[in-house]
Amino acid sequence: QVQLVESGGGLVQAGGSLRLSCAASGLAFSSQTMAWFRQAPGKEREFVSTITWGGRIYYVNSVKGRFTISRDNAQNTVTLQMNSLKPEDTAVYYCAAFTSGIYTSRESYGYWGQGTQVTVSS
Repeated sequence: QVQLVESGGGLVQAGGSLRLSCAASGLAFSSQTMAWFRQAPGKEREFVSTITWGGRIYYVNSVKGRFTISRDNAQNTVTLQMNSLKPEDTAVYYCAAFTSGIYTSRESYGYWGQGTQVTVSS
């Protein structure tokens, strides 16, 4: 079955960096559009970034210039490099695999990881 496993979360001070990784199995990764979402306490899960199977990249406006998404098809991984972190970035970050629909919609993703906690202190 499809499995997505995130890692790399933790506690960091504002202005610091974290690198999240998602290891995928059970799918044709090289032809799979992948994305990162996040969910803060009391808020709905929101789109952060996506990288399509063809390499097209999109970011939510709030992370543009600070986050970088990438993929390694040989390793079946997708990575989110997060720099200049802010307290408002605090959330559980989820890796997701696209199934159908709009790339920025959580309803378009049929497979999800367990999430990894990112906490940014001021």
